[in-house]
Amino acid sequence: MSYMIEFEWDERKNEENRKKHGVWFEEAKQAFDDPNAIVFFDYENSSLKERRFILLGDCGRERIFVVVHCELENTEKIRIISAREATKKEIRKYEEGI
Repeated sequence: MSYMIEFEWDERKNEENRKKHGVWFEEAKQAFDDPNAIVFFDYENSSLKERRFILLGDCGRERIFVVVHCELENTEKIRIISAREATKKEIRKYEEGI
């Protein structure tokens, strides 16, 4: 069985993210293909209307990204909210599988 995740994002936020963090959302999608990716519930920024998650995943070329996203209700889509390269501390968490 083949399973493919669909993604969406706001193009304005994508451009702002690239300027601020140097990462395009198209590139950040690759983190979801990482079998060792770690996902945390984002308690601080979630609301009743939007449950947010933080994914730590390898995007290739040994680049670990932090991708904030939400899963759209009643769909198989993921909306990317922001993405950036992981800090050294976050990379350690990823490597330790925490």
